[in-house]
Amino acid sequence: MNFSSYIPYYRRILVLALPVVLSQVGQVTVGLVDTMMIGHVGTTELAASAFANNVFLFGMLFGMGITIGMTPLTGEAFGSGNKKEIAKWLKNGMVTHVVTAMIISVLLFALYFTLPYMGQTEKVVELAKPYYLILCASYMPFLLYFSVKQFLEGIGNTKYAMQITIISNLVNILANYVLIFGKWGFPELGLVGAGIGTLISRLIMPFLWLIYFNYLPEIKHYFIEARNEILEWKRIRKLLAIGVPIGFQIVIEISAFIIGAIMMGWIGETELAAHQVAIGLAGFTFMICLGISQATTIRISHQMGQQDYKSLKHVAYASTHLILLFMSFMAVAFILGRNILPILFTSDQDVIEIASQLLIIAAIFQLFDGLQVIMLSILRGMADVRTPMFIAIFTYIFIALPISYFFAFDFGYGPPGIWYGYLVGLGLAGILFYRRFLYILKKH
Repeated sequence: MNFSSYIPYYRRILVLALPVVLSQVGQVTVGLVDTMMIGHVGTTELAASAFANNVFLFGMLFGMGITIGMTPLTGEAFGSGNKKEIAKWLKNGMVTHVVTAMIISVLLFALYFTLPYMGQTEKVVELAKPYYLILCASYMPFLLYFSVKQFLEGIGNTKYAMQITIISNLVNILANYVLIFGKWGFPELGLVGAGIGTLISRLIMPFLWLIYFNYLPEIKHYFIEARNEILEWKRIRKLLAIGVPIGFQIVIEISAFIIGAIMMGWIGETELAAHQVAIGLAGFTFMICLGISQATTIRISHQMGQQDYKSLKHVAYASTHLILLFMSFMAVAFILGRNILPILFTSDQDVIEIASQLLIIAAIFQLFDGLQVIMLSILRGMADVRTPMFIAIFTYIFIALPISYFFAFDFGYGPPGIWYGYLVGLGLAGILFYRRFLYILKKH
């Protein structure tokens, strides 16, 4: 099959992916704006923000992973045209996710008491504590929003989540500006103001879903039908059997970056601030890839429901082409703009210099990062989640982290050494996930 034959697949993926991409870009843009605003308050505040966010991400991403488990199950039911199955997955999924959010919220609040023992400077910990507590308070509404988002994506609807994300992001940016810098008569709250802005925006998200349910009959009827369904332990087990490994896989992957950030804090506040700048830029490109990947999961799950494995293969390769092409362009942009992009976030010359070094490494691992995320999304659409979780444990925990530590501290490479571990871990993960895809495809 030549490349021209993939054009219809490119088009369908991009049409489905565009709202998801805009939603993801909106979220990461808010993160970048937060970083820019906090960076102009001070380097220590920027380091404290990085520290608190990285700890909070453990629970946040694990919960998101569990909700993602609803997408392939709903998508397969949608692909087969079984509306009753869709309503059953919605009812059982929402209840599962509410209970999950309650449990994880308690655990995140408990982690607050461990912050002073993670090797950060006393000033960074002092600033991070109140900010972290506000982030924890935002967890429940965020996961409720994400649960509904994953359901709608399973039935091929990606535009409404995009609209809500854009609205909440605009609120977040406005609230941050007002509360961080004390505009329009409000007090100047600095980092705490950024946390309050995030909380406000996340409270708005589930509230907007309620408005959508009342005025949009094409999604309202699913929730009406779901009320009449009963809770089934076998369905909850299935949701957890797919969602928990996805959650663990995401946490394991992000753990390499979070622990890397903590190790960066061992080197110094300036290095941690530079890490936050570089990882924020890398996260921007990753989120675009994640949007395409989530659209791919939807398309793959629909093909699974129809048992059309030939089209499934073409969807998988078309998505991979798009991801690798985009990441190649971004790699060039990072190399050419390595001395300019950090200036958007800080005026500290030491931070800018270190961030520019890290962006060169980021330019290279962009390709591997794109490969691993698209392969993972394809496997999720095929409901293959356990083996990818073990691959993630091997590549990120047993390969990436030791390399990061040895190169940064034993071999004396400093901040770039930590990112060398990222490079190796992502590269190996992408290759192994691709091998797993070929194996599963051959079985079908």
